[in-house]
Amino acid sequence: MTSLPLYRPLTDHEVRYIDRTGRRILDRVGIQVSDVAFLDKLQAAGARVDRKKHRVRFTGDWLDERLKHSPSQVSLYSRDGRNDVHLGTGKVHFTNGGRVFRFRDGRTGHYRYSMLRHVAHTAALVDKLDNISFYVIAAQAHTVSPEVYHLNEFFHSMDNTTKHVMGGCDNLDGVTQMWDLACYIAGGEAQLRERPIVSVIVNPISPLTMDSNMLSVLEFCCTHGIPVTSDPAPIAGATAPATLAGTLAVMHAEALASVAIAQMFCPGAEVLYGAVPTTMDLRRMDITMGSVEMAMMGSAAVQLARLYDLPIYASAGVSEAKKPDIQAGTEKAMSTLMIAMAGADCIHLAAGMLDSANVVSYAQYVIDNEILGMVFRVLSGIRVDSDTAAFDVIRKVGPGGNFVMEDHTIEHMMDEFFYPSLSVRCSFDTWVEKGRPDMLTRAREVVQSILEGKRRGGLLEPDLVSRLRKAFPGIQNAH
Repeated sequence: MTSLPLYRPLTDHEVRYIDRTGRRILDRVGIQVSDVAFLDKLQAAGARVDRKKHRVRFTGDWLDERLKHSPSQVSLYSRDGRNDVHLGTGKVHFTNGGRVFRFRDGRTGHYRYSMLRHVAHTAALVDKLDNISFYVIAAQAHTVSPEVYHLNEFFHSMDNTTKHVMGGCDNLDGVTQMWDLACYIAGGEAQLRERPIVSVIVNPISPLTMDSNMLSVLEFCCTHGIPVTSDPAPIAGATAPATLAGTLAVMHAEALASVAIAQMFCPGAEVLYGAVPTTMDLRRMDITMGSVEMAMMGSAAVQLARLYDLPIYASAGVSEAKKPDIQAGTEKAMSTLMIAMAGADCIHLAAGMLDSANVVSYAQYVIDNEILGMVFRVLSGIRVDSDTAAFDVIRKVGPGGNFVMEDHTIEHMMDEFFYPSLSVRCSFDTWVEKGRPDMLTRAREVVQSILEGKRRGGLLEPDLVSRLRKAFPGIQNAH
């Protein structure tokens, strides 16, 4: 198997330079924290606090002391044990992206506000798509009140996939809802701590700001054994310098600060180095998450995380395209391959996303799953040994012969090649006879098949669902 990384956009000197710059930002500029209670905790832990400016600065020694407690591996467990994800072991994993507000109707092409059923449907899709390792809650339901949408999002996610579920939590009430629900489904607090089947995303506000809600959720997760990723998302030319190196320095400072604060809350807390550095088309002031520069920065972020032996939650697979088309395929394939070849532990946003991560498309999930299959084939490399070099069968067949019926061919036909399920691989005449299918039409057929199976009911046991609905009356049906 090919060893990662295969792509390094930065030299070792450049990685160290950006790291030093990020640390200087934390030491001399600091992080904005307005919540007095968290300022007190940070000051008590030895950070330098300027209460007039609500600014917290971290010396190098303070930072290193906290970072050394952060685990180099983080495990995201599935409910059935068949899809456990162990990040930091040298293997690349992909997942989808989340919390969008629009859904693209594949039949009409119209865009609609996302509903609770879109959470259930995307979870069901991810459950059946082999190249997506776990599920990130994909949409926010417009018809569910904020008081209970975390409860409903996590419930309908876990009712439609046995894979690990990750989602954003906006505040302490939301993460508490998630925790109570997950404890119930896992069989108790001890069971959930032993095998966390859920994890949480929090987001610093670029540049260099952490609000009360983010810190409250981060502290809750760390002290309750819930894995968490903090995803800095600086935008080059807007919330970060226009240069890629400057944007990386801001992102690195925010990521290191998040990890260090997590370890202040609870040494040994499982936290991922998050990285969502994005760009803007400064000619028209449009966010461009499908840009090649975003993929370059994401790959560089892998190198920065590796300096501290931290597992990284990187980002790729986004497109500015408004529908599944050539632009979507080009931008998605480019970024997912680049960051996978950089050796990221987990790559999110890699399935289902369009319009700069503002729109979900069911068909795009299936198409992206095929793209990810090709990426995995690239990462597996070319196996070379006495069997695969095939001298014996070459000698047997000899000049002018044919290898089709050889045992060696039959033995290797399934493990040497990636066989796409959506791509058109047939003669023109056969293609016409089959009705001129393409990737999109085939993807829609897969979606229909998966969602028709979902109509038979969710994956949680009916008795458990009944008890959950009594214990959590805020749970709504996914209409």
